[in-house]
Amino acid sequence: MIARIIEAPIDVPAILAQVAHPSCGAVGVFLGVVREPNLGHRTVSIDYHAYPEMAVRVMGEIGREAAGRWETGEIAIVHRIGRLAVGEASVAIVVAAPHRRAALEATSYLIEELKTRVPIWKKERFDGGESWIEGEPGA
Repeated sequence: MIARIIEAPIDVPAILAQVAHPSCGAVGVFLGVVREPNLGHRTVSIDYHAYPEMAVRVMGEIGREAAGRWETGEIAIVHRIGRLAVGEASVAIVVAAPHRRAALEATSYLIEELKTRVPIWKKERFDGGESWIEGEPGA
């Protein structure tokens, strides 16, 4: 189980290499990318903040939960903090599994649980101001 909070850009090929295993014929990948919400203004960036020690602990918990529910190989959850521009990846979830259904279902479970349980907050910076963004389950 790989669980990290980082400040540098997310290196997806490196994460894929870390979870790859000859016994796994599927790899589920989710990338969360900073987008421009349709709120009537232009987003400049998003600032991500976290309580890193607790975030990594909870990420590990949800990773172990997924591994207990689905037959998986290695799981990686990596979240970036700091100021990110529109188009930059803020989170990567990668799940290796023997079969696609387990990889995809575990990946979906992990992002939903991350959004609701992991102490990570975001502040949108836009032309003319800034505001904290509430989590949007399923968004």
